Amino acid sequence: MTISSREISRATRRYLNNHRDERDNLAPLLSCLADDAEITSRRATPGHVTCSAAVINAAGQVLVIHHNVLGRWLLSGGHLEPPDTGLLAAARRELAEETGITRQLAISPPELDGLPFDIDLHHIPASQPKGEPAHWHTDFRFAFFVENPSVLMQLEEVSAFAWHLPSSLHTSRLASKITRLAR
Repeated sequence: MTISSREISRATRRYLNNHRDERDNLAPLLSCLADDAEITSRRATPGHVTCSAAVINAAGQVLVIHHNVLGRWLLSGGHLEPPDTGLLAAARRELAEETGITRQLAISPPELDGLPFDIDLHHIPASQPKGEPAHWHTDFRFAFFVENPSVLMQLEEVSAFAWHLPSSLHTSRLASKITRLAR
């Protein structure tokens, strides 16, 4: 992996400087970082890092995709891959792969200075077909603004897309953070 635990640790520390109340939720990640555990490979257990993209259009709506495997509406995103040069780059790659929205069309808010606007640790159930035990993902979520993008879905992973109001997202914390960015 090109992305190091050091980069993940640095991004997490900078994030927590602005979101001190979220430290307890990220305790499993912080513990793995303190132990220098492997967290960049999708095979790493008890958990590992993923990256996603919250794409916000001019109307303040956020792009969601219907994920084929999980059968849920989610932000575009996924696992880190060896060629990824950083967490932000991983989010951009996933966005381009799943939606066709390229780096040139997705603009990061300058006030975030390349940092995630949210970090969420959540449980992933075991998958017998993939041979994966239950584990957790720490999802580094990055925001991007777009003007009238056309979406070209990667049908192997995504079956539909939609533009939703932030209030319809699956967590109120995520909805609140995206609403603030969209203003």
